[in-house]
Amino acid sequence: GAREGCVVLHCPALRGPAALRPRHLRPVLLADHLAQLLRAQGVGVRLVPALAEEGSPEVLRQLHIDWPAGSCGSSLPDAVSALKAALGRSPCACEQGPGTAALPEGVVCKVHLKSFVEQQGLVGYDPNLDVLLVTEGMLRSLAELQQAVLQCMVSNPIVLPASRFPGSSCCSIVHVVSCEEEFQQQQLDLLWRILDPGAYTALQKHLVCGPVKMTNPSSPIGADQYFQLRKRQMYEASVMKYGELAQDEAWTEVIDTLTAAAIRFEMLSTAHRNQITLDLENSSISTKGTKSGAFVMYNCARLATLFDTFQRAVEQGTYPPLPPVSELNFSCLREEGEWLLLFNYLLPFPEVLQQAAQLPPPSKGIRITANTETVCKFLIQLSMDFSSYYNRVHVLGEPFPHLFDQMFARLRLLGAVRDVFHSALATLHLPPLSQI
Repeated sequence: GAREGCVVLHCPALRGPAALRPRHLRPVLLADHLAQLLRAQGVGVRLVPALAEEGSPEVLRQLHIDWPAGSCGSSLPDAVSALKAALGRSPCACEQGPGTAALPEGVVCKVHLKSFVEQQGLVGYDPNLDVLLVTEGMLRSLAELQQAVLQCMVSNPIVLPASRFPGSSCCSIVHVVSCEEEFQQQQLDLLWRILDPGAYTALQKHLVCGPVKMTNPSSPIGADQYFQLRKRQMYEASVMKYGELAQDEAWTEVIDTLTAAAIRFEMLSTAHRNQITLDLENSSISTKGTKSGAFVMYNCARLATLFDTFQRAVEQGTYPPLPPVSELNFSCLREEGEWLLLFNYLLPFPEVLQQAAQLPPPSKGIRITANTETVCKFLIQLSMDFSSYYNRVHVLGEPFPHLFDQMFARLRLLGAVRDVFHSALATLHLPPLSQI
C-alpha cells in the first residue's frame, strides 16, 4: 500500500568547500540510493544540504547523483537570527561575563553538551562530547535542516505510519555520515535539540558508513580522480574485449554509465557499517567478475538485444507478434532455470525493495542500520542466474509454429525479468543500456 510521510536525509559530506574524496562519496551515494528506495515506497524525501548553484562537483553528475541545488531562499538569515536568540536564552550556553576570555574569532558562543546529555538521559552519544564552540556555519546548517523539516511537513501533512518510525509524530531526520564525520554530527544534533526542543529534533537518527580504505595509494586521491581511474580501466577492459572502439559519443556514454555502475556497486554492495577497500591497481574489480556493476549492466543489455532481435524478426515476418498474456501457455516452461527466475527474483522483488527501504529504529541510542546493500546483491545474483539460463537456452528458436508456444512463454518471462532489472537499476539512478 501507499506509504505516506516524510524523511529528511542530511549528508554533511556535501557541505565543506573541501575537495570530495572517495570516502565522502560513500554516504552521498547511500543517501541518494535510499532516497530513491523511499520514494518508490511512497515516502516524501528531502535532501540536505542544497548544493551551490555554480560549484557542484562534476563527479556527482558523472555518478548520476540527483542532488538538489540552489539557494535555501531568503528566509535563512531570519532562521539563523532566531537560532542565535534561542542560544542567548539557553541555560546550556556559557556565560560570557567580565573576566572570561574572549571567544575565538567566528565563534558565537560556547555550549555545554555533556551536561545536557546527562540531564536529558540521552543514550548513544560519544562520551568525549563536552563544550562546543558554536559557529555561524553550524547555525546555518541547522537553519537549513529546520527549513527542510518545515517544507516536509507542509508537503506531507500525513504522519508516518507506525511501522516505519514507531512513536513518531512527524518528519524523521536521518544524518547519513562517514565514520570520520560522526562526532561532529553528534555535536550538531545536540545543539539542535538544545535550541529547538521540538518533537522532530528528538527523532534525529544517524546512519553511519564504515571506513573506505585504499590499497597502495601513493597520495590521497580525490573523488574525481577515482572516477577517471575507473573510467580508464573500464575503457581498457572494453578494448580488450571488443577491440579498438569507435570514439563516438554513443560509446563514450556507454563507458560513462558502466563506470558509474562499477563505482556504485563497489560502494553500495557492502553493508554500510562495514569497511570497504578500494583496489585501485586491480582493474578487474571494476570490470570483469560477476560481482561487478558492469556485469549487471551487461546482462541487462543482453535482454535489450534479445527483444530488439525478436522485434526485427517480427517485422520481417519470421515470427508472429507476441500474443497477450491471457493467450499464452506457461506450462511450456519446464526448465529449472525458468522456475528459478520466477520464484527467486520475480515474485520476491517487491519485498526486496520494501525491505531495503526500511529504517528500523534502534533499541537504544541514535544509530540506525539500513539494508540497502540487498538491492545490489539481488541484481548481482539475478545476473548470474539469468546469464547461466540464457547461455544454456535458445530463446529465439527455429520459426516453426509448434515451437512458438514455448518461445512466447519464455519471452514473457524474460520481459518480466527485464522490468525487474530496470526498476532495480532506477533505484541506483542507472539507466539501462540498450547495447554494450
